[in-house]
Amino acid sequence: MSNTDTLAVSMNGVRKTFGSKVAVEGIDLAIPEGSIYGFIGPNGAGKTTTIRMIMSILFPDHGELSVLGKKSAIESKDRIGYLPEERGIYKKMKVGAFLKHIGRLKGLDSRGLDLVVKGWLERVELEGVYKKKCEELSKGMQQKVQFIASVLHDPDLIILDEPFSGLDPVNMRLLRKLIDEEHTKGKTVIFSTHVMYQAEQLCDHIVMIHEGKKVLDDTLDDIRTRFDPRSLHIDPVGGLGMSDEIAKVAGVARVSAVENALEVILEKGIEPQDAMKTLLAAYPMNRIEIKKPTLEDVFIEIVTDGVRGLDAEQLRANLLAGSKLEEEGES
Repeated sequence: MSNTDTLAVSMNGVRKTFGSKVAVEGIDLAIPEGSIYGFIGPNGAGKTTTIRMIMSILFPDHGELSVLGKKSAIESKDRIGYLPEERGIYKKMKVGAFLKHIGRLKGLDSRGLDLVVKGWLERVELEGVYKKKCEELSKGMQQKVQFIASVLHDPDLIILDEPFSGLDPVNMRLLRKLIDEEHTKGKTVIFSTHVMYQAEQLCDHIVMIHEGKKVLDDTLDDIRTRFDPRSLHIDPVGGLGMSDEIAKVAGVARVSAVENALEVILEKGIEPQDAMKTLLAAYPMNRIEIKKPTLEDVFIEIVTDGVRGLDAEQLRANLLAGSKLEEEGES
């Protein structure tokens, strides 16, 4: 483990309850400065509670926590940028005035602040909204303004809770680019999401949280190395209607149609290369390939202990429902 002097965030045995409900249980974290961490898991898993404890909005019942070398985020508040899950904006204020107000609250000098604000509005493609009231903006535009408010003061630690919620795909890509640019400048970035492919595109380190507990804490590369592929994508010459026949092949646990192909989930212990040989011997194929595990696959594997069944299917359906809402621009 890194020396605490080089850690942006350290948590040891942190627990948080609300009445009889345990929201976070025994979480340990060591987030190095300059890293980009994704907190992933379904809605209600404990991600936001963990972030609120890092931000000193909530305080742990047990355990130790430090942020940027201090016992509390309050002691380092001007070095932290925070985009909360519940967005807050002064609706009656004009965008430029709102952002300059936030900048001054964060200790920025009024001289030159106007140029800084206008520069950021240009970067997020909102050049024309400087004199508009915040309430006149669309939800997606307001969210980009709030992102600016969280990074305007050039913080060392940037914490974003569900930052992509409510954005269309074009603005999701823009925000990913901006987050990546901040990380490239040496900033520590922590963000939470229940849409796991977003974490795959951005993070170098993943923390998976499920039912208040940390179930995985590793680099993306190591996760991909540790979790072997357990499925194939195939395109049988006989077409997608062959799923029932394919499902009867030895070693096949389940077959479903995915993106003009069949996804073949293998039983535990079956090597993908062996399954490919068996399938090719049984049926002619237009295409057959190993499907690399996604973070969603890994999460389901961990939570269900590798058991394929109704629980895994329900979990996947819940995650996909969350992803679909994001793609449709719902909050």
